[in-house]
Amino acid sequence: MEWKRDYGLTTRIMFTWFLLLLVYLVFLAALQAILGFSFHLLVAIAFVMAFGQYFFSARLVLMSTGARVVEEDEYPELHRMVERLCAIADLPKPRIAIMQSPVPNAFATGRNPKDGVVAVTDSIMRILTKEELEGVLAHELAHIKNRDMMSMTIASFLAMAAALIVQNALFASLFDRREGNPWMIAWIVAILVYVAATLLIRTLSRYREFTADRGAAYITNNPRALQSALMKISNRMDSVPAEKKHEVEGANAFFIIPALTGKSLMELFSTHPPLEKRIAELEKVQEEIRGY
Repeated sequence: MEWKRDYGLTTRIMFTWFLLLLVYLVFLAALQAILGFSFHLLVAIAFVMAFGQYFFSARLVLMSTGARVVEEDEYPELHRMVERLCAIADLPKPRIAIMQSPVPNAFATGRNPKDGVVAVTDSIMRILTKEELEGVLAHELAHIKNRDMMSMTIASFLAMAAALIVQNALFASLFDRREGNPWMIAWIVAILVYVAATLLIRTLSRYREFTADRGAAYITNNPRALQSALMKISNRMDSVPAEKKHEVEGANAFFIIPALTGKSLMELFSTHPPLEKRIAELEKVQEEIRGY
């Protein structure tokens, strides 16, 4: 099926980007007014941090999760499945990695399609059917096709800049002899900006999950398989020991289903939308396919 754009979702994503840019400009203007000097150095440091995160993203994520890149002779069926999906999605074949964990999950990383990596845990391959696993893999390939790592790194730039102020304002204030303690004011502003930027970044992250779900449905032409996979993974997560879920906490934002979730107010900071909403959106795609 042809890859269709969800204009409502696209509009929400663009509006979130606009708000991030607005917060960024206000932040720089406020720091200029409070501290009275250019923040080229701050911006440069934040840029270097963001660039490093972007450039080495695949390597860092694989190291932090213990995922191992596997060759075709080790997992031939998995490789063939990814190859077929890539042909449909018009993507170069990514590297494939296996993560030894009782947490059934999958993630994708890499700074661009040519540097992409798709990883699955050994446990997810045991509990999902072939069609369900295809849906999960297609979801991760959609992340790569949408260049989500690049977009989230750019979005995180503002939060990194604010975090630098929060972490170093007290130290900087010791060497600032101006009246009114401007660095403490800057510290308060940076905290507010960090919270606002984090909320917007997490909102953007939830939107990208919806987009990847839609992309997977179009690649496989089988939204129901992904629906079934999401529900099966979510249900199995409850039986995984808490200490095992905490072991993979660093990859929580990358997973197709988060291993650790918050409730009530903490959902505002969630990187993933609620499962019920994802299922409902996939049901809409199913209706689109029926009428195609």
